[in-house]
Parts: sequence; C-alpha cells; structure tokens
Amino acid sequence: MCGIVAFNGLNDAEERIIQGLEKLEYRGYDSAGIAIIEDDKLQVVKAAGRLEALTDKLKDRPLKGTVGIGHTRWATHGVPTETNAHPHVSSDGRVAVVHNGIIENFQAIKDDLSEKGYTFYSDTDTEVVANLIASKFQGDLRKAVEDSINDVVGTFSLAVLSVDDPDKLIVTRRESPLILGICDDGVFAASDVPALLAYTRDVIYLNNDDIVEIDKDSYHIYNHGNPVQRDVQTVEWSLESAGKEGYDHYMIKEIFEQPKAIKDCLRRKVTDGFIDLKDQSFTKEEIEAFDHIYISACGTAFHASQVGKRALEDALQREITADIASEFRYNMPFLNENSLLIVVSQSGETGDTLAVLREAKLRGAKVLAITNVVGSSVDRESDKVMYCDAGPEISVASTKAYSTQLLSLYLLALDFGYKLGTYGREDVKMAIEEFESIPGKIEEILEDIDTLDPIAERLAKHPAVFYLGRGIDYLSAKEGALKLKEISYIHAQSMPAGELKHGSIALIEEGIPVVTIITQSPLVEKSISNIKEVKARGAYTIAITDEISTQFSDLSDAVIRVPAISDLYAPILAVLPQQVLAYKVSVLLGNDVDKPRNLAKSVTVE
Repeated sequence: MCGIVAFNGLNDAEERIIQGLEKLEYRGYDSAGIAIIEDDKLQVVKAAGRLEALTDKLKDRPLKGTVGIGHTRWATHGVPTETNAHPHVSSDGRVAVVHNGIIENFQAIKDDLSEKGYTFYSDTDTEVVANLIASKFQGDLRKAVEDSINDVVGTFSLAVLSVDDPDKLIVTRRESPLILGICDDGVFAASDVPALLAYTRDVIYLNNDDIVEIDKDSYHIYNHGNPVQRDVQTVEWSLESAGKEGYDHYMIKEIFEQPKAIKDCLRRKVTDGFIDLKDQSFTKEEIEAFDHIYISACGTAFHASQVGKRALEDALQREITADIASEFRYNMPFLNENSLLIVVSQSGETGDTLAVLREAKLRGAKVLAITNVVGSSVDRESDKVMYCDAGPEISVASTKAYSTQLLSLYLLALDFGYKLGTYGREDVKMAIEEFESIPGKIEEILEDIDTLDPIAERLAKHPAVFYLGRGIDYLSAKEGALKLKEISYIHAQSMPAGELKHGSIALIEEGIPVVTIITQSPLVEKSISNIKEVKARGAYTIAITDEISTQFSDLSDAVIRVPAISDLYAPILAVLPQQVLAYKVSVLLGNDVDKPRNLAKSVTVE
C-alpha cells in the first residue's frame, strides 16, 4: 500500500519520480503528490484521485530540479483529499516528507510540538514527522532524521527533503519496505522494484533503521549512527516483464503467465526429474526434531497455506496447524523453540505475517518462508526461503503467485515426505511428472475461456454468489469467492457444501448463482446431493469439475471442465476458471480490474 519514489542525481527528478509512481499504481492509492527542490526553494504539487490529476497539474507548472520525493497515498489517517495527500511540509515550510506506514504515537508527538508553536493543517500522522524533523534540524538533515525516528513508535519508510540542506535526500525505513536503485546519473529510493526498472536493475534492500544520505553522485548508509555496507543486487526482472504486453489488464496477463510461472517454479526446485530444494529446506534430523509445524499467512496466501497444510499432513502423517496471521499473532501459546513456522507472502512485506514471523524468532523457532520477492523483509528474516519464481505480479488480485505458492508447498511436502520415508523414490518421481504436466493443462483451460462469457454475464447480474466445495475443494472455493469479491464487489460467500443446510440454505432463492467445486473423487456423490439441494430451491448452478459424468450436465445449468489430476493437487487447476470468471465479471461491470477499490497489493499495516 502507498508508494514512494525519490531521486537525487544529475538530471530531471520530476520525470523519474512520476514514471516511478506510475509503476507503483498497482499498490493501490487515493491521492498523489511530489516535492522538488527548485532554486533552493521547496515546491510541492498534490492532487486527490488518480495520478493523472497530478500530472495534469504539472503540465501547467512543471518542476525543475534534480532532487525530489513523490508519493501515492492509501488513506489510513484522514480521508482522501488533496490536503491529506503527501508530501507533507513542516509548518515553517522548511522540511518535506513522504511516508508509508503508521506512526502509533503521533498524537503524543503532535501535542508536544503544538506546545512548541508548530501548527498542523492535515488529519494525517505523517505531518507530525515533518514538524518533528524540523524541530530537530541544526544544519545536518541526516542527523535530524536520525534523532526524529528515535522518538517515533510505529512503522515507516520515509523520504525527506529540506531547503536548509538542499543537495541532500534522506531516506529511512522501519518495517515498511524501501529499496535503493543505483544508476549512472543518480540514486533512487522506492517502495518496490518496478518503479526503478526503466533506469536500473541494480538495487539495495535496506534493513530496519537504515538511514541513507544521498548526494548528487553518491550515497552513504548508516544504522544507529554507524556507517554500514549493504550489498548491491541485480534484479532479474525486465521492464517488459512488468508491462501489460498487449493485454487489457495485468490480471489477465498474469493469468496467462501461469504456465510459465509453474515451469520457472519447478526449474529451480527439481533436478533430473527429482525434488531438489538444496539449502531451501531442512534435513531429516531437523524435520524429526520439530515438535509441531505451523503455517501462517493472510488472504490468498492463507488459502494456499490451508492447501499446503493438507499436503504436509499427508507427507508427515501428523497434524499441522494453519492459522490466519492477523489472528495467530495474538494467539500462539504453544509455538516454541522446537517449532517450525512456515510463512507465505507474495510481497514478503505483509505486516501481520511479519509480526508472526518476528514473534516466532523471538521464541527461538525456526522459520521457513515462501515468498515471491527476493530481498524482502520475509526473505531476509527467515532461516530458510523458497522463492515462488512467479516473476513480477502487478495486479492487486493475486493469480500466478497463488499457483506458485501452491506448487512450492506441494514441493516442500514432497521433500519432507521423502526425507522421512513416507514417500518412496517412485512416489516422488510420479508427483514431479504430474507437476510437469500442469502447464499444459493450464493452457488447455485457457484455450476455452470464451465459453465462460455467458456464465460471467449471469454472475454480473446478481448481488450475491455462493461458492461450495467439500474437503480440499472447499479451500478452492474460498479462493474463488475471494477473487470475485476483490474485483467485482459482488458479495461472494464460500462454505463447506455440507454446512449449507445448517442455516445458510435459507438464503438460496430463485436465480441465485451457486458455484460448486467437484474434484475430490471420494466426495463426488455428496457434492451432487448438494447441487440437487440448491437446484430444488431455484439456484442457477455452476459445476467446476474434472469428472466426465453426464449427470453434471443434467444437474447443473453450466459445467466447467478442468483436466484431471490427483485429488491433492486439484486446487492448482480448479482455481483457473474461477480467476477468469472473476476477471470477466469485473470487466463487464466496468471496474478498475488491477486496482480494486480499498485494496492494496502489499498490506503493510495492521
């Protein structure tokens, strides 16, 4: 959520900052702004709404300068208005700040500064930071920022300018992501890699409480006042891979990228047809020593985690706990130094998931992370890391990251099971062969997506949709319902199919769409009974199934076929038509598919 782009160098800052902010629009935002030092004066332009509103203003008053900060805001403190938009400026007009995160003790700081004569114009917690830095400035902007963050409780990434130190750009972070981009004509700071790719692929991932002093042609990193070195890493993504490449939206592009993402995920974890996680996993002795294994994540990643729980239970033949990070962080009494925690996060910056990870580390537990972003906080703070290798995922609604999270969890379970002797060598090879068949099966599904148009048109006409499934199919239904909610704004309720009759069947009425996932062979007959229940009450029934029985066509108003695969691995295919349906419904309703309202790609606050 929110996006920061800052630049200090030898060339025009406005162009670079605006281009970078455009690449961060996927993170979600409601206003935007930019501040540049121009002729030793601080010039600020802000606008509510989309980035186009800001660029329209800049056409009338372009900013000329080579050091600046920019921001796209997602409201946390104060409604989305131009006044509350970033950058925020101190009441003396000397310091400008952009900020991601939440300042928890902002009211106490604000009260103290008010007594000292500082005034405030916005409803934000960020404005107090600008005044706090101004109050501590004594000729050295870096020192003023360093002294200020010592007083701050909360999460932040900050980029700071001052007319009293006009050649300097100061950036810092705590819990909220911030990276540097090193290029020939200057240094960038940004919230995420896509903002930098037009200019450089050489990046530095900053640690908590790093403070960077950026001059025109150099940078110096400090932590608690001490100079430190951070490695420069080369990003493998290209600018083209982060673009739409002719697709109408990032979401549909990323849906179609899933065959490649699956191949890339396998390529780094399989050698000569056999599981090979190298140092990404644990030894047999380490696995046997864990008293319990926990999995924690949020949203789509949690749905993948719940499927991963089933796979790991099959591999280890013992119970695994999967819990939502926003709840687990407050209720983890049994996690201890003998436990393993597996965390799953596309961005590697999910605030609730990071909180669980850090608490687990404090208790001495081992942590294995599954993430898509190299160098992210989750990556750096975990003992072991499996990368999804999905490539850049720009659309807020996750698709290929979910598929590769599933595959990574399946591969981890396969690795654990083989090491413990639950699976033999032939079992592993057969599973790998199934995984290698998945890209072709996804392509088979994607070849026929136009057949989903009539179903999408039907869903788009209703204010509510039910998603049903039994066993692992229920977990697929949860992800399908979430996708529809996220981008169509239609109320979608997922539930175990057998629970429908325990109250919720009262909501089934004439014409209401009910999507039922049926891929688990022992539960087919039970699932058919559930279709009959809702059909008898007038529901418009849609079956997503790998079964070829004609009874589905007789019972259902629409049948969506997916290729057959082992029951345990069915979610990786069953989700495809659900992703496409959600996309098509959103397009029909005229929504902003890639940037749905109220949502952000990386949820870094509680």
